Amino acid sequence: MADPKITKMEVIEFEYFVENMEGSGRIQLPGYAPGTKIRNTARMVVIHTDAGVTGEYVGGSATEHSAIGLFANAVIGESAFARERIYNDAKQATRQHARMGMSQVDMALWDLAGKLLDQPIYRLLGEHRKSFPAYASTYIGDNYPGGLNSPEAYADFAEECYDMGYKAFKIHPWQEAPIEQHVRLVEVVGERVGDKMDLMLDPFCAILTFGDALKIGRACEAYNYYWWEDVFKDGGESAFAHRKLRELIRVPLLQLEHVRGLEKHVDFIVADGTDFVRIDHDYDGGITGVMKIAHASEGFGLDVEPHGPGPSRRQTMAAMRNSNYYELGLVHPKLQPSYPPVYLDGYSDMLDAIDENGHIHVTDLPGMGVTHDWDFINKHTVGKTVYD
Repeated sequence: MADPKITKMEVIEFEYFVENMEGSGRIQLPGYAPGTKIRNTARMVVIHTDAGVTGEYVGGSATEHSAIGLFANAVIGESAFARERIYNDAKQATRQHARMGMSQVDMALWDLAGKLLDQPIYRLLGEHRKSFPAYASTYIGDNYPGGLNSPEAYADFAEECYDMGYKAFKIHPWQEAPIEQHVRLVEVVGERVGDKMDLMLDPFCAILTFGDALKIGRACEAYNYYWWEDVFKDGGESAFAHRKLRELIRVPLLQLEHVRGLEKHVDFIVADGTDFVRIDHDYDGGITGVMKIAHASEGFGLDVEPHGPGPSRRQTMAAMRNSNYYELGLVHPKLQPSYPPVYLDGYSDMLDAIDENGHIHVTDLPGMGVTHDWDFINKHTVGKTVYD
């Protein structure tokens, strides 16, 4: 095969609507609100080559994509296989911009490589498995009938998920609720399904103080929660504070969702700030970055847990030994996940996407293993930036 060269990059913006959802609270986190509708904007990176093959990736925020221009010159004209060189150039170029944009470009490059070689990404990385267990990961709590409006409602939903085949369930509680309600939520769900499901708790940094986090942690400890994460408003960044939590609470901590990149992950591990290691393909340098973190964590004997669902997460989990669960979410009794409807070939991250064993599967299609619905994307496109 001749060495294909990158000729152009595009960032495409397109809109879609999600029914029964609105932003709520002081920071407008999306949640269930019957009878409402929210407009979302999704973004896609498309990398063109002189071989006529394109690499594509859907994901990332407006802030992420705004930084791609900082390193686009290092991509155009490069070999389509020069992922490591582009990764390091982008890392330097975005060093004062939180490494933004490099993740989305990296994943489009991996999709491109798989298509050029007619192989799924997980085989290029090194196949380990073709399916893995999933946990049902909830939306944040709400106050509507039929929603996640009480500890009992969460427990009912956990039982529903268990009956579908899920062996694990993660709670995202309320943004604004008394600490006693948070503690009771942990207890009620633990009492109902704790003997048959692995339970996780993610307060998404909404708990105000270290002291309140301890109260919740002690409840998790009493019901043998599998992990808890982002437990108070330090933003998930203080290795010292989380080391103290590990000393005081026996429930394993999962941290590092909000700490970007290989080196900071390793620093946090060395500082004893976490038990499980969170990786995020959209924050940590794409597939190249998360595989570096996965292998570094493996050297410390630790497991990595990918944040969120998606084709890139499936591809890398299929090539990892040291990860446990695929995060399927966000899910809710009345609300569909908020991802753009752009995948064909039966790909789904809906609540019913698991098999009878509670597993998610990776496909053998080339690249990311998905086909994009270009009719939908083109019809709903609202903007495009071209780098050539």
